Amino acid sequence: MDKPEDRTIMVSRSFKAPHQAVFDALTKPEIVKQWMLGPPGWSISVCEIDLKPGGKYHYVWRQDSDGTLMGMGGVFRQVKSPEHFVAEEIFDKPWYAGHALVTTALAKKDDQTVLLTTIQYESKEVRDSVLKTPMLNGLASSYDNLTKFLAA
Repeated sequence: MDKPEDRTIMVSRSFKAPHQAVFDALTKPEIVKQWMLGPPGWSISVCEIDLKPGGKYHYVWRQDSDGTLMGMGGVFRQVKSPEHFVAEEIFDKPWYAGHALVTTALAKKDDQTVLLTTIQYESKEVRDSVLKTPMLNGLASSYDNLTKFLAA
């Protein structure tokens, strides 16, 4: 994780898998449901993806212990398979001001695919408040799941 600008978080992860397989794992609902679970104790109950500019996506996670739901979604602005996609992100019950702009880029490097996710928030204050939450732990846990899924 890096903070290259006041409003931005960048997260990078490498996967030992073909470029197209990683792109598909990020964009096909039947695959996303298998790994984007968040931290232990959470599951994904809704996963809808209409992968095209202007298409919408929506995810809902459920905390298994008490049934708490957390949903988020947005609209795709750009899609170029298998290189990148750009989408707006907003939570169903917003816990930070405004929305975020998420750019997901994939690059080949030797026998790996490098995933670079850039999240731009409306302000530095919003970004800093997000960094105080367990969001990065949930993201890391999901990427660990993705690593296992791609290796299988």
